[in-house]
Amino acid sequence: MITISNEKTFEVLRSPLVSEKATFISQFNYYVFKVSPKSNKSEIKQAIEKLFKVEVKSVNTLNQKGKRKRFKGKIGVRPNTKKAFVKIADGQTIDTSVEVK
Repeated sequence: MITISNEKTFEVLRSPLVSEKATFISQFNYYVFKVSPKSNKSEIKQAIEKLFKVEVKSVNTLNQKGKRKRFKGKIGVRPNTKKAFVKIADGQTIDTSVEVK
């Protein structure tokens, strides 16, 4: 297995996803991240382990197509996104809380 560089780590992981569903499944040691559309599961696993120093048990990915939306009569498309559902080992946590001032 090829290890990824520090630059690639921050390119693969875009941001943690904080939503109602993501908060609910965090009690089962799952965390949700927005990731690069070109990244694969092994790169995501290595990036999470390197950045947060946790043991990753599994990675599930989801490609979400952008919705067509209408704004002032014009039709636009939201961008496509890729999400990663990451399960970590029992007893470990990742702090994805966002502090708003």
